[in-house]
Amino acid sequence: EVQLVESGGGLVQAGGSLRLSCVASGFTDDYTIGWFRQAPGKEREAVSCLSHNDGRTYYSFSVKDRFTISRDKAENTVYLQMNNLKPEDTAIYYCAADYAHSFRSLCSIYYSYWGQGTQVTVSS
Repeated sequence: EVQLVESGGGLVQAGGSLRLSCVASGFTDDYTIGWFRQAPGKEREAVSCLSHNDGRTYYSFSVKDRFTISRDKAENTVYLQMNNLKPEDTAIYYCAADYAHSFRSLCSIYYSYWGQGTQVTVSS
C-alpha cells in the first residue's frame, strides 16, 4: 500500500522559513512526486514537483526563487524548503505522487496518491 506522510508545517511570520518533509512508502517502481497546496476557498494548486529520473523540476510562478524541492532517494523522502514566506502562502500543503509509468504530466493534479496534508500558516 502506497503511503505519503507529510510533516513540518506550522505557524511562521512573514519572511520566515519552513521545511516540509514527505516520506513515501509502498511504491514498487519509479515515481514522480511533489507538493500541492489548497487555501481556504481556493482550488488546489501545484507548487513544486520533481521528476523521477532526470532531475526536472516544476515550480509555480508564485513560489519560484523562494521554494526549493529536493529528494533523498535513499530515505524515500522529498523536501520542500520554503523561504521568504508570505501570508498568501498560507494553505494546507499536500504531498502527492504517481508512478512514472502512468505518464501523467509533471505536477498533475490527477496524481493518484496523496498525503493527509500539513497546515502552513504565515502571519503578517
